[in-house]
Amino acid sequence: MNRITSTFSVLKAQNKKALIPFITAGDPEPEMTVTLMHLLVQAGADIIELGVPFSDPMADGPTIQRSSERALHHHTGLKDVLTMVTEFRKTNTVTPVVLMGYANPIEARGYGNFAMAAKEAGVDGVLIVDYPPEECEEWVQQLEDQKIDPIFLLSPTTPKRRMEKVAKLAKGYVYYVSLKGVTGASHLDLVDVRNKLAEVRSLISIPIGVGFGIRDSVAARAVAELADAVVVGSRIIEEIENSTRSALLDNVNNLVKSLRTALDEINGTITSDSEC
Repeated sequence: MNRITSTFSVLKAQNKKALIPFITAGDPEPEMTVTLMHLLVQAGADIIELGVPFSDPMADGPTIQRSSERALHHHTGLKDVLTMVTEFRKTNTVTPVVLMGYANPIEARGYGNFAMAAKEAGVDGVLIVDYPPEECEEWVQQLEDQKIDPIFLLSPTTPKRRMEKVAKLAKGYVYYVSLKGVTGASHLDLVDVRNKLAEVRSLISIPIGVGFGIRDSVAARAVAELADAVVVGSRIIEEIENSTRSALLDNVNNLVKSLRTALDEINGTITSDSEC
């Protein structure tokens, strides 16, 4: 049982939902990434999604695009991201880390070489936005050979045949995009999410995380009522982008703690700061 599966198993036993924050590696500067990763865990994150900076992030809205631009300005590449995970693993061997990004850096490195390097660094799962499930059996096999979970996106427009394909390939969890559009959009329709998740659950047995459009603790709690995990990215990136250097860590900490509290309120499982 790897870290992702173990985390969801423990949370299920506690009747809790997973909080999965996203940050872009290298934003606002490379030296802060590992510090932010540890901060996310202390504030209540169960799994960390770490974005690999890319010049053309077509699934991301302006906020996360700007975070990639800031990271690329500091020359943060895939090799640097893996080094950051390695550093994080020196003191945290429990929290799952999922890399999220695009195909080009993987293609440049090669499936096998990337998978081995990711395993050595301590990566638990990888979500590549532009690898369609119909065309990536070799990619999935390379990850599975290294005990890394291949994670896939589903959306409101995903046809049944693609969901069936994802059901055969995906491990760890499936990331359901809660709305049509790019990251950072805000027109979240919980009725649509509820209806679509019922269809997804009829085909997919692993946990389902929901992201896109989750802007605050109210939305996070509402989504957690429907899903196994809540993924929050753009809102956290906004806090990083808009905070002064001196206030950045406190602001991110307060935001993530508020999301954790909202999720724990569902079943009355509030934890004290010392237990986060």
